[in-house]
Amino acid sequence: MKELILPAPAKLNRLLHITGRRSDGYHELQTLFQFLDHGDTLRFRRRDDGIVNLESTLDTVAQNDNLVVRAARLLQVDIDCRLGVDIHLDKRLPLGGGLGGGSSDAATTLLALNHLWNLGLSPDRLAALGLRLGADVPVFVYGHAAWAEGIGERLTPVELDTPWFVVLHPGIEVATPQVFGAPQLTRNTPPISMARALQEGPEAWRNDCEATVRRLYPRVDEAFEWLSAFAPPLLTGTGACLFCSLQHESDAQRLLEQVRDDWHAFKARGCNVSPLHQALSLM
Repeated sequence: MKELILPAPAKLNRLLHITGRRSDGYHELQTLFQFLDHGDTLRFRRRDDGIVNLESTLDTVAQNDNLVVRAARLLQVDIDCRLGVDIHLDKRLPLGGGLGGGSSDAATTLLALNHLWNLGLSPDRLAALGLRLGADVPVFVYGHAAWAEGIGERLTPVELDTPWFVVLHPGIEVATPQVFGAPQLTRNTPPISMARALQEGPEAWRNDCEATVRRLYPRVDEAFEWLSAFAPPLLTGTGACLFCSLQHESDAQRLLEQVRDDWHAFKARGCNVSPLHQALSLM
């Protein structure tokens, strides 16, 4: 196998509770991850000289800082691999949007190179490597909707409803450290069980970051108020993206047609199995 083209799907946090703050500064979370059938696309071509080269439609992140390059080089070092790769990243997901774009790109890279370099590494091994790149990477490696705890790395697969979503990005980037460092952030939500969260259902789900993000970023607050006229919105991650669920694709399309020109929005279907893993299963 010399070349692969694979998706790097977006994720939504359909629920996000912050239950405490650890001594190392990280926060204890409870969240529900679900994938979308929308995201970035990566093309991989194997090299035999050990060089990792990235071409990207995103030019605001230095190559050495990009999680795609970091994932490839981490894998090389971990297994002492002498192979290399040319990677082309077609970037569609916004930076600082809460959709997990960088983490998803990193996970797709790990899984793609596992195939392209014929490594035969287990998902657990790849997820452990991914966790060194970011707390959200393992859920993309495993590729199933999940209830997550800890910093988001302790995962239990779940089956969620799969409505159509409209995702709205108000044209700004939210700085996650600023949100988690805000004094007013809710950090003491009582933990609940996964069973209770699933029993309560989407009508009861919320994001503990929402009030803080809306206060710090007026454009997010403005978009939230606008979207509320159509369906109950939620923040994903620490934002800036908001989403709402709709029963039919036609409903999502009608909402899209009303979005302001200075905002970006798209419609997508929720997925319990990642589009990346659906693609890999056909190989």
